[in-house]
Amino acid sequence: MNTLLLRLSGPMQSWGTQSDFDVRDTGYEPSKSGVIGLLCAALGRPRHDPLDDLTGLRMGVRVDREGRIAYDYHTAGKGGYLKEDGKLESKTLIQSRRYYLADAIFLIGLAGDDLGLLKRLHAALRDPVWPLYLGRKAFVPGEPVWLEDGVREGEALESALQAYPLLGRRGEPPERIRLVLDDPDGEAVRQDLPISFADRRFQLRRVRTLVVPLDGAGQGG
Repeated sequence: MNTLLLRLSGPMQSWGTQSDFDVRDTGYEPSKSGVIGLLCAALGRPRHDPLDDLTGLRMGVRVDREGRIAYDYHTAGKGGYLKEDGKLESKTLIQSRRYYLADAIFLIGLAGDDLGLLKRLHAALRDPVWPLYLGRKAFVPGEPVWLEDGVREGEALESALQAYPLLGRRGEPPERIRLVLDDPDGEAVRQDLPISFADRRFQLRRVRTLVVPLDGAGQGG
């Protein structure tokens, strides 16, 4: 087993999986669909291309800095918009709330047997074909996603995540750190495993969450 590590750090990130038009949600850590979308942008892979090679990678998230939930208030429809009955509405604006994580930092691990694929992804993150963003196009990374030592040959997902040095050290380090791992027997379900970005189709994914002491994670390197 081999693992690719990448850093998702920025002033704003949004990893929604259940958004309606007027409420755009975010999870507390990156979604698998969001990470795979970022990899597709790095590769320059169009929406209609197959995703099997990427969805087959086992994903884990280490939460190095828990983000703070905040939201932007938006309005749309200035100048008028058509309602369901075909009439023009010009008096009432459409209001929406768009939630995001502020000041979060995550270490992402993607594990698989195909070392060549992980190396191609690593190279693409260093020199992406299309711009990378953290869930929404306005949310650009505050630090490079690419980690120079991100390819961990022969290293399993859990050990790679726990051994890598803590990202974004600032002030007193936390006593414990949270890991969220792909697990077919996991207790939580997320609808964020993409089948097709072109058709916006997703499958369910099971995950398990571990909370480990900092002396057992983030002290490597």
